[in-house]
Amino acid sequence: MSSQPSATIPSSLYRAIWRWHFFAGLIAIPFMLLLATTGGLYLFKDEIDRTLFGYRNVVPVGAATLAPEALVAAATDAVPGQAAIYRDPPLPDASSVVTLRTDAGDVKVFVDPYTGKVLDQVAANREFSWVLKKIHSLEYFGATLNHVIEAMGGFAIVLIVSGIYLWWPRNRPNRVARGGVATIRWQPGRRALWRDLHAVTGAYVGVIMLLLAVTGMPWSGLWGGQVNAWATQLGLGYPPGAWDNVPVSDQHLQHVVEKAGWTVENSPVPESTLPMAVPSIGLNRAVAVARDLGIAPGFELALPATPEGVYSATIFPDDLGRQRILHIDQYSGKPLVDLGFDQYGPVAQAIEWGINVHQGQEWGLFNQLLMAGTCLTIIVMSFAAIIMWWKRRPRGRVGVPPFPADRRVYTGLWLAALAVGVLFPVTGIGILLMLAVDWLVIRTIAPLRRAFS
Repeated sequence: MSSQPSATIPSSLYRAIWRWHFFAGLIAIPFMLLLATTGGLYLFKDEIDRTLFGYRNVVPVGAATLAPEALVAAATDAVPGQAAIYRDPPLPDASSVVTLRTDAGDVKVFVDPYTGKVLDQVAANREFSWVLKKIHSLEYFGATLNHVIEAMGGFAIVLIVSGIYLWWPRNRPNRVARGGVATIRWQPGRRALWRDLHAVTGAYVGVIMLLLAVTGMPWSGLWGGQVNAWATQLGLGYPPGAWDNVPVSDQHLQHVVEKAGWTVENSPVPESTLPMAVPSIGLNRAVAVARDLGIAPGFELALPATPEGVYSATIFPDDLGRQRILHIDQYSGKPLVDLGFDQYGPVAQAIEWGINVHQGQEWGLFNQLLMAGTCLTIIVMSFAAIIMWWKRRPRGRVGVPPFPADRRVYTGLWLAALAVGVLFPVTGIGILLMLAVDWLVIRTIAPLRRAFS
């Protein structure tokens, strides 16, 4: 990457992409480090919950579990509030979790399902896995910053593609043998080592990094929401016909449950038919109905908050085939909507599979280690890029790669930026701003041109 090709169209394109890659990295590296660190930890959220937080998540296996209503009563005795969600234990040695609505906000209460003992309580927005996931998306700090992460996801794609272009050993057959293409030149203290740690490792792991970037985009606010709406309208997401014969409320699934899968987060929540003088079936029977219908252990059951509300049982486990959404009439116990993964359209199934791989859930421990290794590689590459830049920059200047000799190549880059903007609008805006600042500000203002040279 330090060579200076002659002033031809190919060499000018190389310089332009190198400059683009530099600016994109300068913007994206802090976010890439955040994403890799929080994402790497989130891959092992279940293991963390059962070790660091095992005191509230793991219990001795007893002879028989108490009824769900008894567990909810134990939770409300400890923390006064209205029961909103009951989580069935996913394993014989796992606790039950009751989410309560209180004046101070939602509180999760962990209860031993065999004894009814309250093990711990924590504000829902301070629970470790929840906080980690929200920081990963920057949603923890507000919806606006979540759009920044969406832009950085697109920037990551740009960095990967441009980085592979810069790494490619064009017209230099001897370079492969000398190292720096397929092997790392282990020369401590030399810039070549940091260049190879950045470029060679990126070439090996680039496809997986690209997979991580692409499969993370569906969770983004603008792009993900638009794709979700598009898939649903074309019948490629969840089947809207499942709600044709039931009354629906103005609430969506994500408003009533803690975890809603990407495909169904915006699906409508049906309403119960309100009869005269008939009581609700109650939590115990609602749990029994869900179990009888074959829902997997570990499901969450959202309790009805109004006379027209329903019991909503959901589970999104590692095994995609066991995803399930059940809405149960609170008076008759009849399942109003029963939806599984096999009923999703092809686009939804593909995206759900990608999300599962992204979260390390598709192939067990191998998937976790593969994604964790990729996160570690991103961290190494990011620090290697910083050190490589620091070593090559001129003293007192930023050391941006030089402008291309033939400025016609910028026409192609502007078109590429527009194409990215069509696919990922937030990223496209960011790239266009980056190019505009470079072309119209840095290039034209002499002090800035010298400082960035």
